[in-house]
Amino acid sequence: MSEAANALLSLAPVIPVISIEEIEVAVPLANALVAGGLKVLEITLRTPRGLEAIALIRKQVPEAIVGAGTITNRVELERAILADSHFVVTPGLTPELLVAGARCEIPFIPGVATASELMSCLDAGLNTLKFFPAESSGGAGALKAFAGPFPTVSFCPTGGISPSNLANYLSIPTVKTVGGTWLTPKALIIRRDWDAITQLAQQACELVESIRKNQQV
Repeated sequence: MSEAANALLSLAPVIPVISIEEIEVAVPLANALVAGGLKVLEITLRTPRGLEAIALIRKQVPEAIVGAGTITNRVELERAILADSHFVVTPGLTPELLVAGARCEIPFIPGVATASELMSCLDAGLNTLKFFPAESSGGAGALKAFAGPFPTVSFCPTGGISPSNLANYLSIPTVKTVGGTWLTPKALIIRRDWDAITQLAQQACELVESIRKNQQV
């Protein structure tokens, strides 16, 4: 599943990290992000409506690749799979969750913050990982340091990332994409301003494209 997880990250200029508080916003929010060029969506389980939102988006927004985030234990992992998640993401690791995730049949992207956690993932056959919380765990500098001893690991850093520091992360070859909450501001969701969210998604795609082009020069 690591190859599938790596391919998944390659499809995403940025992965919006979304908390759904009102189920009626799930589908229009997903449609707005997909319209802006972001089709890989992480719905967190930080709210009670997370799994319901995933199942609903799967049914009504076929263009979206929607996964479950903030998976913290085996039971949540099983529920996320039953909700028809395309992929699952964790903020950290427990031995039980790592074993269950390594065995599941959908892409499993565990969260790590240290070299020891990273090595545990490699022992389990997983080399596509989330770096979380990115900024408070050393940021781009830590990922550059990881790249030396762990050149085969692919990362999706999340936590404290915004357009202002995006280039710092995307300059690192092992970083395939990043996750962020800035694409779905609560104020815009409350106002149901889906056009503004589509615009934010388009701007993110354009920024990533510009950063990538500059790196090739």
